[in-house]
Amino acid sequence: MKVYQTNEIKNISILGSSGAGKTTLAEAMLFEGGVIKRRGSVQAGNTVNDYFPVEKEYGYSVFSTVFSVEWNGFKLNFIDCPGSDDFLGGAVSALNVTDTALMVLNAQYGIEVGTINQFRYTEQFHKPVIFIVNQLDQEKADYDNTVAQLKDNYGVKAVQIQYPVNTGASFNAVIDVLKMKMYRWKPEGGVPEVLDIPADEADKAAELHRILVEAAAEHDDALMEKFFEEGTLSEDDMRAGIRAGLITRGMFPIFCVSAGKDMCVRRTLEFLGNVVPCTDRMPRLVTTEGVEVTPDVNGPASLFFFKTTVEPHIGQVSYFKVLSGKVKMGDDLNNSDRGSKERIAQIFTTAGQNRMEIPEMMAGDIGATVKLKDVRRGNTLNEKGCDYHFDFIQYPEPKYRRAVKSVNEADMEKLSEILTRMHEEDPTWIVEQSKELKQMILYGQGEFHLRTLKWRVENNDKLPIEFMEPRIPYRETITKASRSDYRHKKQSGGAGQFGEVHMIVEPYYEGIPAPSVYKFGGQEFKISARDTQVLELEWGGKLVFVNSIVGGAIDARFLPAILKGIMARMEQGPLTGSYARDVRIIVYDGKMHPVDSNEISFFLAGRNAFSTAFKEAGPKILEPIYDVDVYVPGDYLGDVMSDLQGRRAMIMGMNSDKGYEKLMAKVPLKEMSNYSTSLSSITGGRASFTMKFASYELVPADVQEKLLKDYSATQSEE
Repeated sequence: MKVYQTNEIKNISILGSSGAGKTTLAEAMLFEGGVIKRRGSVQAGNTVNDYFPVEKEYGYSVFSTVFSVEWNGFKLNFIDCPGSDDFLGGAVSALNVTDTALMVLNAQYGIEVGTINQFRYTEQFHKPVIFIVNQLDQEKADYDNTVAQLKDNYGVKAVQIQYPVNTGASFNAVIDVLKMKMYRWKPEGGVPEVLDIPADEADKAAELHRILVEAAAEHDDALMEKFFEEGTLSEDDMRAGIRAGLITRGMFPIFCVSAGKDMCVRRTLEFLGNVVPCTDRMPRLVTTEGVEVTPDVNGPASLFFFKTTVEPHIGQVSYFKVLSGKVKMGDDLNNSDRGSKERIAQIFTTAGQNRMEIPEMMAGDIGATVKLKDVRRGNTLNEKGCDYHFDFIQYPEPKYRRAVKSVNEADMEKLSEILTRMHEEDPTWIVEQSKELKQMILYGQGEFHLRTLKWRVENNDKLPIEFMEPRIPYRETITKASRSDYRHKKQSGGAGQFGEVHMIVEPYYEGIPAPSVYKFGGQEFKISARDTQVLELEWGGKLVFVNSIVGGAIDARFLPAILKGIMARMEQGPLTGSYARDVRIIVYDGKMHPVDSNEISFFLAGRNAFSTAFKEAGPKILEPIYDVDVYVPGDYLGDVMSDLQGRRAMIMGMNSDKGYEKLMAKVPLKEMSNYSTSLSSITGGRASFTMKFASYELVPADVQEKLLKDYSATQSEE
């Protein structure tokens, strides 16, 4: 493959719901581009892009795959993305480094939940979109309904470039209203016959051509003026107008294909080569320091690494985009994230697991390299003197969690290493060693997502693991003020231990007045705060520690020990052993001994005084509440709402969003454990959801009672 210049490079994501036929389309593109000599199939497990063992086992894409096709003097870099909502991270990565999105639709089902979710990301990143209506050769294909859905959702921006003459098993021809020709294929597909439009299709084709001409003219003032003067536009003019409409997202062209039969794939590639904007025409990326970076081959060399995989017999393969300058084999670059130096020994353009070595790559191009020492996904490599740093990929929040452990306890360290490596390959797999929950917690996008990870660990790494219900990170707090004192005294020959602490505890909230006077049991306690420490707790909430000691009852040097004792008890609350939060503590009196008082004495006295006071201050359990947005077809709305209400959800509102109902609720994390699986079951896989931590709220009385009983039972067993 030759070295392409920036104005000859086009970077394109292939998106769409699971089952839309993206991998089959990619296979046909590779075949038409001469990269492969024979097309494989998903069913046979021999496609170029789905080459990982787990993909062959399950018959679906798990990872995004980079491949390139040379077409009409351009290099088309594609990233074929998984369709399942569980593997959305691949699409997010791809959209950040490509310039255009092909949104593949299954003509049997039209717009699906995956289409909605992925299109939402194209909006977020402001990427041009081309709709590809695939599987027109299937018996249930309904092109007209699919186009109607597109127009309902995207209005006049959805513009047909083509339409099929017929659909179903007899599909073999389309009318192209840009070329104003009919394309017809033999059963083997490939190169079509190019024919005049039949008389019985002439009126329909002419009307769609008129709509396309007007849409193309609308996005360029000069073209609009020409259209008014001449009443039409040339084919080249229309291409220019469509390109302008793509860049501004003012137009979403619609194409027809049967990827399985290799029909209209060649014409699609021709359109991509002729019309899709090159990378130098697209908005510039900005560094973390706010510097706009132009894809200029004469600029400093800067590479952003957006993806890594670990492949048998090779090790780590690192995929990058050249954001500025150019990179050559043998270049020495600096890692701006890790402070290390790297040599680029080899540069490859890729087609799945196949790699073709090339000597250099220019700004805007996408490639791969191997055997880097210290490069991670998200790192930037720069030439000497350049300090660009990029951090523009933000992945979706996890929606599913499970505790994980190795069947053999001795393999836990090995499991941690494997999961860390797999997080590099798919950043939406997140592993956390929770000190609080005393579990290794694995986060993902759904049950399907984590089941795939389990298969890989057990089959690729030969390490049996098991999933369990994760514990919930409850919090404990108090609802009223209380007072306590505790004397720690120990004498065992020689120096003893003595410390006495008197304290008041009360709930803390923002804006609470400074402590002044408290009454307990008819006795009044006047407070004169000498010093106040506000501690932001790492687990959320605050601890406010007020020193109100008068007359030197406790030496100031022992106050840190008292605070340390309180913190030790807050890390293991008395109700369920959960972290405590949002408490104000006033130490107002105590006693010490001139010989026997020391730090450990006041540590123990402070800890026990706090524990006693906490239990008498109306202690309550808080649970994590999440904001949950559910996108669901209208006919399933009632069932989904009923299910949420059974999960103690508080429905906050709903609205319509591009053909789907958006249901907004606040739901306790405890109730979200199996929601991914349940929602899929209720809606036949046609709904999706997002969840994000919102706040901690008091649990209902019946739930608290059950939690206390459960905790008491575990303590008894121990």
